[in-house]
Amino acid sequence: MKRRVFIAGASGAIGRRLCRLLVDDGWSVVGTTRSPAKTQMLQDLGVEPVVVDVFDEALLMETVCKARPEIVVHQLTDLPPALDPARMADALVRNARLREVGTRNLVAAATAAGAGRMVAQSISFVYAPGPTPFTEEAPLCVDDPDYGETARAVASLEEQVVSAPFVGIVLRYGKLYGPGTGFDAPPPGGPLHVDDAADAARRALTRGESGVYNIAEDDGTVSIRKAVDVLGWVPGFRITEPGS
Repeated sequence: MKRRVFIAGASGAIGRRLCRLLVDDGWSVVGTTRSPAKTQMLQDLGVEPVVVDVFDEALLMETVCKARPEIVVHQLTDLPPALDPARMADALVRNARLREVGTRNLVAAATAAGAGRMVAQSISFVYAPGPTPFTEEAPLCVDDPDYGETARAVASLEEQVVSAPFVGIVLRYGKLYGPGTGFDAPPPGGPLHVDDAADAARRALTRGESGVYNIAEDDGTVSIRKAVDVLGWVPGFRITEPGS
């Protein structure tokens, strides 16, 4: 039988790319979206779609337990297209709640379903000021007046995943660019192509022990040595588009 994975946030920029990779690799993929309009897109990718909001604790629990996945992937975010500055203030508040409460609900559902591993999306650009490249042990900027709320929510997500009763892999992604992100060119300060992000998650499904891993291009902002050594991940992976 195919190995089974549950992807929360399957219709997002990283989720869609990851679904393609895992279906091609032979996984049986169950993927979530909050929008019924996106279920056909997931079906076209070879994914079994489910419509569920991570804040609906009871429905999420039922959905994950019914799926009976070996592994749960947390790719949930709530951000506007291209990080629209006019909408970011409200989005950051929603995203912080998603990282704290949404993660709590997903970890509980994964635990109840008997999953043996979770791979969760985090970010690598909330380190406190200090010498670079930042290693995974460097402190986050939890007391910063501008970014502290985001950093505290990130710390909550990471602690919940790493301390859960299964293998918890946290991927601290760099600043995304590429298809579906709204950004074509790599931004400064630890960029990450969306295909590299998906590839890191794919590798983390079967490699690595519980912990945090920086995932970004090696521009001197963050150290990616741990991801290279443990996950076998290196930047530069790209998905071949049909017809190319």
